[in-house]
Amino acid sequence: MSSNGRPTAGDSLRVALLSPCFWPEVRRGAERVVRDLADGLIATGHRPRLITSHPGRPSRTVENGLPITRHWRPPGARLDRRRYEAYLTHAPFSYLSLRLGNDDIAQAVHSPDAVAAARWTRRTGKPSVFSYMGIPDHRGLMMRRQRLGLTLRAIDGCSAVTALSDGVAREFERWLGVEARVIYPGVDLGRFHTGWELAESPTIFSAAAIEEPAKRIPLLVDAFRLLRRRTPSLRLVLSRPLDPGLAERFERENPDVELADMGRQGEGLPRAYGEAWAVALPSLGEAFGLVLVEALASGTPVVASNVGGMAEIVDSDAIGRVFDGHEPEALARALEEALELAEDPGTLAACRSRADDFSIGRSVERHLELYRELLGRPAATVARPDATSAGLTS
Repeated sequence: MSSNGRPTAGDSLRVALLSPCFWPEVRRGAERVVRDLADGLIATGHRPRLITSHPGRPSRTVENGLPITRHWRPPGARLDRRRYEAYLTHAPFSYLSLRLGNDDIAQAVHSPDAVAAARWTRRTGKPSVFSYMGIPDHRGLMMRRQRLGLTLRAIDGCSAVTALSDGVAREFERWLGVEARVIYPGVDLGRFHTGWELAESPTIFSAAAIEEPAKRIPLLVDAFRLLRRRTPSLRLVLSRPLDPGLAERFERENPDVELADMGRQGEGLPRAYGEAWAVALPSLGEAFGLVLVEALASGTPVVASNVGGMAEIVDSDAIGRVFDGHEPEALARALEEALELAEDPGTLAACRSRADDFSIGRSVERHLELYRELLGRPAATVARPDATSAGLTS
């Protein structure tokens, strides 16, 4: 500890991670990023904790070495119906947890939590990080009421802003005039590994949520059906949603598509990736595309939309294909070429090599570099952009 009370580079850091929700309530990419970062920090001798919320009673647990505080999240259905930013009601409790703690640094992955972290920075002088999980373009910032304002307040008050990819960083500069630090998410290369036996029949797998329109699952189904005309044994396997009613409706409307249970914390994902011949993510608006790296770590070629962070991952025809547009024919061509890659003996090694670039270890080290930088100087803030000049006022 330095003379001014700040931890030095060799100290074990106390890191408060803030996420509006967590496992088992949800299982999206942001929650996986938080868990993997926490695991990496624990493995390197640091002391993270997670401040989150859920609809139930407040609780404190330790899950696989990570202390987790789950605050009660007051009902927000009325706000949601009026298209306000999601997960607004728990933020005062998150701020209170920060004030009562003894953390060295706070890192939030959602704008209301980042506003709480920014307020904590103003009160304590300790640094905070706003890790933006989406794409801050016009569509993304104006999709929900108050999202722009909350984002600007978080940027104004937090000590640093991070982006999941170079593409996201460019959108920060374009729309908000903010320089964001790029830190790629990390993937557990021990959990997602090679050595699986391919499915007997050619199989396309997608872990994307079927209920999310931006994931474009109907487009994937249409492309699959085009390919199946030539290859009747072709299979499309999707992750079964937690909502049984939704799963039943989907199976009734799409009897030629299989739904597989991935478990409440994605326990089935490694096998699904490893047995697939190709993994597809036809989404729009992906800031990174974590599932693509997980598939590559399993030695499986991937197909993705040629937008956002996904195009940065699929940087070679040796590991997969990207496609443009909204037509199933373009996606079908990309899928067909990726399925052919699965039969190339060199594909597995090429996929795994690319995944190595996105290990948890690399991501944790980039985060620690940022933490040490912020802790080595008085808490600085990012200059707030002007929404009107950026053309983002509604």
